[in-house]
Amino acid sequence: MSGQKCIVLDRDGVINFDSDEYIKSLVEWRPIPGSIEAMARLYKAGYRILVMTNQSGLARGYFSANELNAMHDELHRLLAALGAKVDAIFYCPHGPDDHCDCRKPRPGLFTRAAESLAVDLAGVPAIGDSFRDLEAARAVGACPVLVRTGKGERTIAKNTQQLADWNMPIFDDLSAAVDDLLSRD
Repeated sequence: MSGQKCIVLDRDGVINFDSDEYIKSLVEWRPIPGSIEAMARLYKAGYRILVMTNQSGLARGYFSANELNAMHDELHRLLAALGAKVDAIFYCPHGPDDHCDCRKPRPGLFTRAAESLAVDLAGVPAIGDSFRDLEAARAVGACPVLVRTGKGERTIAKNTQQLADWNMPIFDDLSAAVDDLLSRD
């Protein structure tokens, strides 16, 4: 994968609707309008798409690995229908008290992806809706981008000064972020 354009996407709140009650089943997993099409545009523009997501609902017993896989299978199916794909999905199955290195804001998912796919994530756009997504991206030298969907508005409200200090690009949703990225390619 070295030398190819790459992008990192958070899942809940960026690709699909999020819930404070967790996304626990395929029935609850619903793409945000325009997100699947935006991912297909990225893929067709030569981007390798990496999804990195905290899924503490596994550790909390809210859903099983089979249910998580069903959600990811649906994402793959929707993208395949548009002639696109996700190159890899990395997820943290741990709870907040497990002290793992892969739960964002820690950069473990990013470093695991970089190692297993032989890709340098420095300078790679990383789109998220929470401050922890942005922190994990910054920790590996990726370029964090915030969307207002999901927890994005809350992230802006709680971190206004920090986002301003970081000169954080903020977009309404994944589709708008992708439009901007592709217009600069």
